[in-house]
Amino acid sequence: MKKFLTMGSLSYLLIGLAHVVAGSVMPELLRHYGLPYEAGGALIFSQFAGFLLGVLVTPAVLTVAGPRKTLVLAAGLLTAAEITYTVLPPWGVMLAAAPVAGVGFGTIEAVIGALVISSTGEKRAVYMSRLEVFFGIGALVIPILAGICIWLGFWNTSFLTVGGLSLLLAILWARLSFGELDAALARKPKTVPEPGQETGYRGKALVYFSLFVAFFFLYVGLEMSLVNFFPSILLEKFSMESAGASVSVTLFWLAMAVGRIFAGTLSMRVGYGKYLVWGCAGTLLCLAGLRLAPYYGLTFGFLMLAGLAMAGLFSIALVYASHLLPGREERTTSLLIGAGGLGGAVLPLLTGWSMDHWKVFGTQSLLAAVSLLLILMVGAALVMERAGRTVRTERTG
Repeated sequence: MKKFLTMGSLSYLLIGLAHVVAGSVMPELLRHYGLPYEAGGALIFSQFAGFLLGVLVTPAVLTVAGPRKTLVLAAGLLTAAEITYTVLPPWGVMLAAAPVAGVGFGTIEAVIGALVISSTGEKRAVYMSRLEVFFGIGALVIPILAGICIWLGFWNTSFLTVGGLSLLLAILWARLSFGELDAALARKPKTVPEPGQETGYRGKALVYFSLFVAFFFLYVGLEMSLVNFFPSILLEKFSMESAGASVSVTLFWLAMAVGRIFAGTLSMRVGYGKYLVWGCAGTLLCLAGLRLAPYYGLTFGFLMLAGLAMAGLFSIALVYASHLLPGREERTTSLLIGAGGLGGAVLPLLTGWSMDHWKVFGTQSLLAAVSLLLILMVGAALVMERAGRTVRTERTG
């Protein structure tokens, strides 16, 4: 199990690197090709489209190839895409490689998440939180590494770093033995359910599923909006310099990484649903504080507190959804991650529009409203779960 979790952690580190690397060198990339920022947006969107495709097709690929072969294939695709980025081919080839990269790290995220949730028993919340720590480390480290590469004059080697790690993990996933987990890694999910096993979403399960789809859409959209637009909010609100405003994103990711260390253990103590409600409530309070803070120092403090409050929401929500929808781990994990990916693309577009039309305070109010919706959704799931427990208790009493 330790070897498997180590590989899972390294895979999530890779996902964090792959998510952020293109944005970290975007100014240099566009300068090399002589293109406007609109072209950079097209590259990122193409990569996102591949990510969404990857997480959505993962359940079907698993039924054909099984988890181990799927991971090797996905890591191979990511390796090929990152090497293509490294050699700086014609721009059309770069755009063609972007969705391949997205399919690669999207599939890896969906497969690893489903395996951890379905194979690690009662400690799955702890293990999922640890994986998210490594995702945060990857997202935190790659801008620093990219900055060093830019300073040395070899900025495109940032892509090679990601491709090299991806190739190494592809080889390790293909070659390593994980003991008793080897059977799970080779097993193909059954396409025909066993008698009494639920695989679809009907009745109460459909309500749960709908709530979590909306939750993931809005949560990832909120997180990406903060990461992409908070420096701009600081620039508009306090007239800070760009370098100082950019530090805010580093502080946010750092707080997220620290919070994820403790999120799993804390959620097991208080319960998944209650943890999510309190985390979303803390996020709302921090975002309200960000809107009202009169000094940038206080703003940084609220931002870091928001990072701590949001730290475990993604991983614990995945675990909670799987807890409420048993027997559907692979499908549920892929669809919810896909919903998050869609929100991560759509909501920042709304946030950007808001910055133009509603300015800073209107945008901050919008983000706070999103966090309020998160409370309502997870609160509804918690109420439904408790109502179900009450009914079962009355029937057996």
